[in-house]
Amino acid sequence: MLAGVAGGVLLAVLAMLLLLKPRPDLALAITGGPFWMKFFYSAALAALGLVILQRQARAGADSRSPIFALAAPVVALTVLAAVQLSAPQADSAALLMGQTWMICPWAILALALPVYAGLLLALRQLAPTRLSLAGAAAGLVAGASAATVYGFHCPEVAAPFILVWYTLGIALTAGLGALAGPWTLRR
Repeated sequence: MLAGVAGGVLLAVLAMLLLLKPRPDLALAITGGPFWMKFFYSAALAALGLVILQRQARAGADSRSPIFALAAPVVALTVLAAVQLSAPQADSAALLMGQTWMICPWAILALALPVYAGLLLALRQLAPTRLSLAGAAAGLVAGASAATVYGFHCPEVAAPFILVWYTLGIALTAGLGALAGPWTLRR
C-alpha cells in the first residue's frame, strides 16, 4: 500500500511541477508558519486516512477510532479559521475565497488521480470487505496527499480558505472513491 501511495504521490508531484509549477515565492513561503499550517493539515488527513485504509484493507478490521481522529485536524483548523475571521479589520471574503477558489478543489482532485490509482492496485491485492468505505479511505488518502502536493503551487495560506477549499477537494476525492469502490474493488 505504501508503494501505491509513494508511486502516486511521485506522479502527482511531477504533474504539479510540469503543469502547475511551484509557486514563485516558495523559498520564502516555506519560512513562514502559514505554509506549514496548510502542509500539516493535509498531511495529517493523509496519514489518518492511511491508517483507516490499512484497516479497511483487511477483512473485519475496525476503523472507528481513526475515523473519529479525522476530526482533530479539522477542528484545529476551524478554530484557527475562526480566529482569523474574527480579527478586527479582517476581510472575510478575501480570507474565505482567496484568488484561486474556483481552481483549488479541482486541481486537488486531478492531482489525486494517480495516488488513487496506485492505492486501487494495492487494494486489489488485499481483502477489503466494505468496498465503499475502502474506496472512500483510498480517496481520502489520495485527496489529502494531492492537497499536500498542491500546497507547493497554491499561493493561498489563509486558514478559512484552506478549511473550505482544500477540504472540499479532499472530500470530493473521498466521495468519488466511495462511489467507485464497489465497482473498482469487486473481484
